[in-house]
Amino acid sequence: MSTRTRLLGMLFVSILAAVLLAVPAMSSAGDTVKKIVWKSSGHGPASDPSQIYHDKLCNAITEATGGRLTVKPFVGGSIVPAYKELDAVDQNVLQLAYTCPMYNLDKWPAAGLISSRPGGLPGEALRTWFNYGGGADLMNKMMGDYNVMTFPGALSPLPEEVFFHSKVKLDSLKDIKGLKARCMGDGGEILKRMGAATVIIPGGELYEAMQRGTIDAFEYSTLASNWNMHFNEVAPYVYLSPTRAPSDPQVFFVNKTAWNALPADIKVIVQGLIDKWTQAQHEYLVFESVKAVDKFRAAGNQVFKVPKDIEEALTAAADEFYAEKSKTESPIFAEIYNSMKEFGKAYTAIK
Repeated sequence: MSTRTRLLGMLFVSILAAVLLAVPAMSSAGDTVKKIVWKSSGHGPASDPSQIYHDKLCNAITEATGGRLTVKPFVGGSIVPAYKELDAVDQNVLQLAYTCPMYNLDKWPAAGLISSRPGGLPGEALRTWFNYGGGADLMNKMMGDYNVMTFPGALSPLPEEVFFHSKVKLDSLKDIKGLKARCMGDGGEILKRMGAATVIIPGGELYEAMQRGTIDAFEYSTLASNWNMHFNEVAPYVYLSPTRAPSDPQVFFVNKTAWNALPADIKVIVQGLIDKWTQAQHEYLVFESVKAVDKFRAAGNQVFKVPKDIEEALTAAADEFYAEKSKTESPIFAEIYNSMKEFGKAYTAIK
């Protein structure tokens, strides 16, 4: 065979391969399989376990559906500003997002009841309430006409969220007065009532904010997450308590229109994988948080329980705060508040 003949043969094979790749996938019945591409964002930096597990889920959906639904993962802040993910889902800029309900207090005051709520349900109880006790349905009711929905499969890690990483030693309630602290959600408003100067700062900016002296202390996620973000380098004190945020839930939000366009079997796959990977992240954070206590201590941090007078003052301020809001906010606030309260009583009774 001549060189020219071999080259022509190779060219023909290359063209044929390109044509085959360009042909849409076919089902076993010979029908064209429609391929769908979604964009999904987490809310934290790349080192945050929340972002890592978000990415794992996106890749798992793509693999499990054979690429029929390809979900492209993006790190928090790369598509839209951090904490604005739900707005992007509503506008179909994103089709999926993994974030905390409390970042949407500007839209729904009741979002603070579900996310990092002082005096709220502990992690296991909150996940159970959300998945089986009507929590996901109540959140969808709360979001009303937004083109966004959620469904069972919430992360709600244990141990509880860190109370504070701090440059200032907290010996008693008086040390809260004037403390410059990053604190999100209702916890920020409640601590402000107690005399703290609270601010909202994205998680990816906390390290630098502590270095610059913008804040004296901050709350953010679990010990496992915070060790990976090297917070031991900017705060000598770590304070633990279940009072400010007994759970730190995150949920997946999806664009309703995009969701309704999915074939039924893909919907089943997505919901199943969300349940699987949020539970996997929960177990990972429990295991790693237990180990992280010793890591922080070995790095020179002092790990303390929050003084009792601070816990008591926070609990009292939270009770007053929610009693007020239940009377003044829209009916959905009281509906969610009472649902969680009743479930909490039942949960405590069997422990």
